[in-house]
Amino acid sequence: MEPAGNPQIPADLVEVGHVGGAYGIRGWVRIKPYSAGAEALLAVKEWWLDSSGSREVKVLQARWQGADVVACLAGVSDRDAAEALRGAVVRISRRHFPAPDEGEYYWVDLIGLAVFNRQGDCLGTVKGLMDNGAHPVLQIETGMPEDKKRELLIPFVERHVGKIDIENRKMTVDWELDY
Repeated sequence: MEPAGNPQIPADLVEVGHVGGAYGIRGWVRIKPYSAGAEALLAVKEWWLDSSGSREVKVLQARWQGADVVACLAGVSDRDAAEALRGAVVRISRRHFPAPDEGEYYWVDLIGLAVFNRQGDCLGTVKGLMDNGAHPVLQIETGMPEDKKRELLIPFVERHVGKIDIENRKMTVDWELDY
């Protein structure tokens, strides 16, 4: 596969999925998106693949296939070439993401936020999110000394999550450190 060029790697790349393998015999790839709302994958015509170094690839076509996105990439013309990309991380520039609606957030924007409870106690920092099937769950790393650090799991639902301030990098939750 030939890269779409050798442009400078954008600083705002966000990991949005990975190549799950080939789709069909004509070189299409199956992408396992990390979010159910992966519309940016369909809209953006340049992806960055990370397997043995980052390289930009041109997306000729992309569409939903069940819970996955299948795509035809320039320079990938057969099943073997597509299968060789299995496991490659797919990244796109953050500038291509559509603006979220009021009260909606991209998970990538929540990572790194300081988390405080309603009493003002710092519980830690958002290290990640996961989906348990019913709702997303915040993974909070407590700010305790290294030997006492632990992970808090807080449901990302209105009942527990209060104000989110992306600009000031903090959020308020209805949660106690000893839960």
